[in-house]
Amino acid sequence: MSERMGFFTDTSICIGCKACEVACKEWNNVPDDGFLFRATSYDNTGMLGASTWRHVAFVETADSWLMASDVCKHCTHAACLDVCPTGALFRTEFDTVVVQSDVCNGCGYCVPACPYGVIDRREDDGRAWKCTMCYDRLRGGLEPACAKACPTDSIQFGALDELRERAEARLADLHAQGKEEARLYGEDPHDGVGGDGAFFLLMAPPETYGLPPDPVVTTRDLPSMWRWAAAAALTMTAAAAASTLVRRR
Repeated sequence: MSERMGFFTDTSICIGCKACEVACKEWNNVPDDGFLFRATSYDNTGMLGASTWRHVAFVETADSWLMASDVCKHCTHAACLDVCPTGALFRTEFDTVVVQSDVCNGCGYCVPACPYGVIDRREDDGRAWKCTMCYDRLRGGLEPACAKACPTDSIQFGALDELRERAEARLADLHAQGKEEARLYGEDPHDGVGGDGAFFLLMAPPETYGLPPDPVVTTRDLPSMWRWAAAAALTMTAAAAASTLVRRR
């Protein structure tokens, strides 16, 4: 496997231009999502989905605007991979998570499995879609379209370990400026998903941006659940066998 690649999104310098959304749609041929006016914000796309692989959130607070470009987190422990029955979801040589649309059968198991609510199915064909981190561009030695298009370098792409070091330095710089509200999100390899391949510097608690504060891989308890189920099945089998023996006597 090649060196793990990822995104570091510094929301403190996001200007909300949506160049990343446009570049993502153009390169990946992602269809429009209705051009709806939601009457809640200047944000017209609303959330990540099957036809929105990059989403720039506009969060209006009492004294400022918070802007952040969200994307699939490409989790270290990806529940979507665990539940996919066809192998449509796979981990690439860059340690990213990609959906093969021609293998997806539209079962939808991956949708509730994602702790971030990223992956979704398109209504017209039922198949699941999400960010691929521009897998085709990576294989060609190019950076993802969203990072390439970002005019402020809010979206940074590169080797994940290097990005984490860069993020720590940026966080320390903001704290030195008195911006104690700044925090990193998704960079910790010891969190509930083993760390994210796409992590963020936020200027407010994650809930402000619609992100779960403590995400946990939803399939974490599956091994123990299967063990309990197997034990219960054995107990029932033993009880049934004992009952049969009693009746025969």
